[in-house]
Amino acid sequence: MAKRPTIADLAREAKVSLATVDRVLNARQPVRKETALRVYMAAESVGYHAAWLGKRRPEPDQPRYQLGFILTQPAQHFYQDFAREVEAAVNATQAFHGTSLIEFAPSHMPGDLIALLQELGRRCDAIAMVAPDHPTITAAVEELKAKGIPVFSMLSDFAAGVREGYVGLNNRKVGRTAAWMFSKAAKRPGKVGVLAATERYQAHELREIGFRSYFRESAPTFTVLDIPLNVGTRPITYEATLDVIQREPELVGFYVAAGRMEGAISALRKHGEDRGIVAIVNEITPESRAALADGIITMALATPLRRLCQELMTLMARAIETGCAKTPGQTFLPFDIYLPENI
Repeated sequence: MAKRPTIADLAREAKVSLATVDRVLNARQPVRKETALRVYMAAESVGYHAAWLGKRRPEPDQPRYQLGFILTQPAQHFYQDFAREVEAAVNATQAFHGTSLIEFAPSHMPGDLIALLQELGRRCDAIAMVAPDHPTITAAVEELKAKGIPVFSMLSDFAAGVREGYVGLNNRKVGRTAAWMFSKAAKRPGKVGVLAATERYQAHELREIGFRSYFRESAPTFTVLDIPLNVGTRPITYEATLDVIQREPELVGFYVAAGRMEGAISALRKHGEDRGIVAIVNEITPESRAALADGIITMALATPLRRLCQELMTLMARAIETGCAKTPGQTFLPFDIYLPENI
């Protein structure tokens, strides 16, 4: 039988003192909203359900918002974790009483995403979504904006100047950081492969741009290969990775600039270990964590999902209360770096 989580576990997860946890749960003294939110989300994370008994009920006049979220790839651990963090953040916020509607798009095709966007637009006060940057999606976002429904982009930006705001990483910096690590970790100069999707995702494009620009500027002894492919499926990524490993004797490493790294990890496990190949991926999942532990990959650059969701709650509430911004903004979050020695 699993050990029941304690207040000490909750304090450790929230990175606050036992006294602070006590004040939050029992409302003994005023606590900053940000701190209380961290405690409630930590309670959700460790399974300390008694914490919810101490949460103050919404005041009668507290606003009630219905928030919509559109994610992709429901079978992926990353997006499963993302959905859990979204729900926890909506439940934990003290600024309003929120209800979350989370939908997974059946594909990356703009038509599928627009159908979900329009459906949630009829039911929600604000929407946040993961989507490619496509003109038809921009037009759909503009229609909702005209109706007073703000739409936020997450992870990868789209509809710039129309969407309410972007919340995610500075992906150009992510790509440059990956290149910097390559230049330090590779045992010799050589050829580097970069695997990126071609489905109009700005995040993938910006990571590749940053990756290539760093080598041009600071490590010209490396050559970045052109690998034309769409890494939307595991088998395609596996075959592309295997092909380059076998075809390029001077290959020193890979950067998977898109989110789908499982195929590349499988190919490296079977054929890359004896080559001393440096491999860097995005996001931490059970598969990338295991690959780090086994020395298959060198580094994973990850999105802090909990912080992203907390930022979204503040931004979505503000947009609902004050109306769509005249100048849409960007919120860049610091990214997490995972290495074999800190997982």
